[in-house]
Amino acid sequence: MTKLGVCYYPEHWDESLWESDARRMADLGLTYVRIGEFAWSRIEPTEGKFAWDWLDRAVEVLGAAGLQVVMGTPSATPPRWVVDKYPDMLAVDADGRPRKFGSRRHYCFSHEGYRKEAARITAVMGKRYGQNDHVTAWQIDNEYGCHDTTISYSPMAASAFQDWLAQKYQSTDALNRAWGNVFWSMEVHDFTEIDLPNLTVTEANPAHLLDFRRFTSDQVVRWNKAMVDALRPHTDAPLIHNYMGRITDFDHYKMGADLDVAAWDSYPLGFLEDRIEMDEDFKARYAQQGHPDFQAFHHDLYRTIGKGRWWVMEQQPGPVNWAPFNPAPLDGMVRLWSLEAAAHGAEAVCYFRWRQAPFAQEQMHAGLLKTDDTPARAFVEAGDVATDLKALGALEQEQASVALIFDYESQWAWEIQPQGQGFDYFRLVFKSYKALRQLGLNVDILSPETRDFTGYKSVIVPGLFHLPPDLVTALQESEAHIVWGPRTGSKTSEFKIPTPLPPAIPGLEVAVSRVETLRLNNPRALKAGGEAHLWIEELDHNKMHVVEETVDGAPIAVSAGKETYLGAWLGLNTRRRFFKAELLKAGVKTREMPEGLRRRRVKGKEFLFNYGAEDVEFDGLNIPAATAIIRT
Repeated sequence: MTKLGVCYYPEHWDESLWESDARRMADLGLTYVRIGEFAWSRIEPTEGKFAWDWLDRAVEVLGAAGLQVVMGTPSATPPRWVVDKYPDMLAVDADGRPRKFGSRRHYCFSHEGYRKEAARITAVMGKRYGQNDHVTAWQIDNEYGCHDTTISYSPMAASAFQDWLAQKYQSTDALNRAWGNVFWSMEVHDFTEIDLPNLTVTEANPAHLLDFRRFTSDQVVRWNKAMVDALRPHTDAPLIHNYMGRITDFDHYKMGADLDVAAWDSYPLGFLEDRIEMDEDFKARYAQQGHPDFQAFHHDLYRTIGKGRWWVMEQQPGPVNWAPFNPAPLDGMVRLWSLEAAAHGAEAVCYFRWRQAPFAQEQMHAGLLKTDDTPARAFVEAGDVATDLKALGALEQEQASVALIFDYESQWAWEIQPQGQGFDYFRLVFKSYKALRQLGLNVDILSPETRDFTGYKSVIVPGLFHLPPDLVTALQESEAHIVWGPRTGSKTSEFKIPTPLPPAIPGLEVAVSRVETLRLNNPRALKAGGEAHLWIEELDHNKMHVVEETVDGAPIAVSAGKETYLGAWLGLNTRRRFFKAELLKAGVKTREMPEGLRRRRVKGKEFLFNYGAEDVEFDGLNIPAATAIIRT
């Protein structure tokens, strides 16, 4: 059964409030309380001098109320004395400027001194609380990548990158061949000659950039593993990290392999304004509800990253403080978001935060309580959710009939070489996910490392920049109908155009002879209706069935057997029509959903979520605005 929790900062409040806070949390139906993740300066005010008494008492007060503590390790906010000890630990931006002390996440993942310091405080906390009966889970650090803090151009990053390249290539001759450094006389003769790919006159070599992104991702994974290794000897409780929405700077699958649970921080209204490219009319329509598919996409992604175990560590309860515009959720949306997470298999949904802070950077960020200690609207809805979850009991997830592959390395590749304004891999995959959800489907999101596709009727692979042969073999040997999307297999792992021409999929006699990128106001009309936007490929094919073509007769999608190759970026309605026809071939039943309505099926139950601001009719039901309905 999904449990509820809250993020709490006892160091922010007079101790006289702790006991009543804990009692009110328990009475509301909360189980988990996350603490500690930003408290290093209070835990260790000066190097080696610890002040545990307040944190000991906080853990005891919360535990005595029947609450379970999620202890956060505090490495996301190193205090001033740590920065003074390691003045070169700060990350450096692409323009060569240090990311200074004064907020949070002010460190470079490549700094060895800080990595050891962070592992030390993590181990010290593990020794003190690892066997505490009240501490039942641990969060390592906080929101890797938030505030654009993954990529650093520091001297430490430069040195570590040179070493990473030396280990990968072994010789500069091999590196020069892999990168094509004969172009523009970029050849090097020693690894120390390789700079970081910033501040170049024009674009850097894309192979150089891609290796730098791979290196940067590996540094995050390595850094996190050091924290895991520091904590594991002291606790058997699950280790968690709270990822963010649309943070793609590092490979979450690789990092998730070292953790027990994946969590993410869900801010539907903030993300709609800050991280989703939609027109102003759409954003106005969903300003108080959030995008109908963005949360679900990340629920499905992190369920895979967590190997089936995942949480929402921070759930938006009201207006936030960091988006361009910060409206309040419609009444009912906090309940809807919470139940949608439960329907996707969340073990816990934790609200951020318990009480709104009256000071510092986040004082305009709502909590379950207002600054004067009175309940905010979300307090009431959290209580309603607790009642709902108790009535629902355990929800058994079912494998979807349709899977969608999402790859972090492809995101880096197409950021490096978009070829046209607006081509973004995340957007391509997300729009595919959205179209599938509009067809009423559950969707599983899979890693590109997946090789077992048993049980899937269809697998959709949009824009995977490099196609490993064993992945192609595994897909073709499965029972699934495969839809290869535009730009799939268009580069080698070394960022070169392959020979034979892409997509070079055995059994599909199709080659991309030329690509065009299109202005938003210059789409290509299709014979079957609708349009292609942004990206379109000229397909040479031999005896393959033409599935889609332009009004001029140019094929953009061809098929053979149980495989279809789509060589264009389709508009949303066109994409939905295309998928519906392809899924029919796979024997997948679809059901087009009314605007704003989404559904999720679990064993024996169906959830209907109305993200719209107006009532909607479906299957003879009237589903009110901003409401979740469960039916058996």
